[in-house]
Amino acid sequence: MKRVVTALILAPVVLALVFLGPKWLIASAVASVAVLAGWEFVGLAERCAAKPPRVAMVVAIVALFVGNFQWPDQTASIFGFLCLGLLVYCTFNSPLERMLADAASAIFGFFYVALTLLSLPMLREQANGATLVVFLFCVVWSGDIAAMYVGRAWGRRKLAPHLSPNKTWEGAVGSVAGSLLVTGVLLWLGSQLSQWNYAKLSFSDGVWWYWLLLAVVVNVSAQVGDLAESALKRSAGVKDSGTLLPGHGGVLDRIDALLLAAPVLWYAQFIR
Repeated sequence: MKRVVTALILAPVVLALVFLGPKWLIASAVASVAVLAGWEFVGLAERCAAKPPRVAMVVAIVALFVGNFQWPDQTASIFGFLCLGLLVYCTFNSPLERMLADAASAIFGFFYVALTLLSLPMLREQANGATLVVFLFCVVWSGDIAAMYVGRAWGRRKLAPHLSPNKTWEGAVGSVAGSLLVTGVLLWLGSQLSQWNYAKLSFSDGVWWYWLLLAVVVNVSAQVGDLAESALKRSAGVKDSGTLLPGHGGVLDRIDALLLAAPVLWYAQFIR
């Protein structure tokens, strides 16, 4: 029940922000999520004999989002410069016996929670940005829900028992099917809204099979992202990354699928 209530509160807020929020507000909201996720990542790293600098990572995450907001064409250079900054910081502030672990975990954590989430405001700024972000969220959310119910009802074959014992191949297939179903509903809804000249949810820039294929790619990426975060938590010996969201664990637990799905969608659109 806690999980359902939390989702019912957060989902309308997120969708309202996607459709109505200005660029600065969306960037600020995603940056805040990245900071919280980065904070939880540091907690995981500390359980693995590393101690990446919390404050330096927070500063780097905020600086990356600010830099992307002001100079979007220089994002790669800004990211590289900030990675070097984290390396230099760890060089002079970490004990020698821990310097490699601190620097490696800090730079990886910075990439894992910041650069990946940066694709959300970048997607939102595209010509059909609201449609892309809503498509992303709906594919990920519906896949997660379908996997849970199908896995509980018919799950028999374990997908990756050493990473996530509860996940099954039946649940994974159900997740893909759920995403395809919701994508079909979105395509129908977009066609209906286009008759009323409502352009904020429009799939007219691609044929129907392109969006269905993209839904499969994004869904699989989301499932891999979920498993990757499970591996990080098992490496740290914890069940959840935090306790901020009732029924969901930590922020990192809630966005783990997006950390792969969002950049995959961004690059798919970029290639196209």
